[in-house]
Amino acid sequence: MTSPLEAADLRARVDKALAAFLSGQRARLTGIDPALAAVAEALEDFVLGGGKRLRPAFAYWGYRGAGGADTDQIVAAVSALELVQASALIHDDLMDRSDTRRGEPSVHRRFEARHTEAGWRGGSAAFGDSAAVLLGDLALVWSDELLHTSGVGAAELTRGRPIFDEMRTEVTVGQYLDVLTQATADTSLERAGKVARFKSAKYTVERPLLLGAAIAGAPADLHEAYSGFGLPLGEAFQLRDDILGVFGDPERTGKPAGDDLREGKRTYLVAAAFAGLDEAGRAELDAGLGDQGLDDRRVTRLRTLIRDSGALTATERRIDELMAASLTALAAAPIDDEARGVLHRLADAATRRTV
Repeated sequence: MTSPLEAADLRARVDKALAAFLSGQRARLTGIDPALAAVAEALEDFVLGGGKRLRPAFAYWGYRGAGGADTDQIVAAVSALELVQASALIHDDLMDRSDTRRGEPSVHRRFEARHTEAGWRGGSAAFGDSAAVLLGDLALVWSDELLHTSGVGAAELTRGRPIFDEMRTEVTVGQYLDVLTQATADTSLERAGKVARFKSAKYTVERPLLLGAAIAGAPADLHEAYSGFGLPLGEAFQLRDDILGVFGDPERTGKPAGDDLREGKRTYLVAAAFAGLDEAGRAELDAGLGDQGLDDRRVTRLRTLIRDSGALTATERRIDELMAASLTALAAAPIDDEARGVLHRLADAATRRTV
């Protein structure tokens, strides 16, 4: 069966739209100063070098499910979501002090190495951090530019704009709540669920679906159906991400084993572990979370604690519950069978992945 990301040749068309846009931006930047070629190249490598393209896919099929006609302009418009994603990931890697992304140096490490190799003055780490802040900001600015220069009509963009703006606000404050939760060591399931919802769930599935629906001029009942499908699915997506952050294979994820443990992520998985452990187990888990010096032996020990607490089973069960609610809403949504089928397959791809 064709991958849902290949339906309507979407992945290749999204990549083509992004490549054309970034090529134009490269010319623009190097026209300002040749030194900016490094910025253009880094963003091209980051945006075009990987990624699942789930957000454009949900937006595109949300649009098609609402009766929208297939055009290259709508593909360009939904491709803007990949620039929002790039911004979030660049900033996330910086805040988490992650060394890699998709098996390659993270942006702040890339520019840190550039500084070191060139023998420039000042601290190389500070230079890398500053570059990552600015490149993440630039990707977010460019997301807006790609959307409004996509060729989609002004009336359609006017309908979609409030959702696009709300989505970018939500993911940004969700990131802050994630940072705050780590700082305060909040281990409640309520807080973990809220962080998952706003940091990832809404902007991964629900908001892209609603953006596509708004551009297509969908009625209120379809917006409600898409929220009923998209929000629980987005939460399930994030819970799968949380599991991979602790138990994932580095060869597949492109991140070191147990990276979320070193970063001190207070995810639903971790909150469930705290709820299931005895006092000694909670103390051991708490001591390990956020320890940048965790070696493989201690990562394995924390994984064992989490698994033995019942948290892994509970999180898998929660994913199944969310998926059931999501697919029930999709089955009742007033859309055609082609869009329903692709969205169902996208839901499977989002929650059963290993990377």
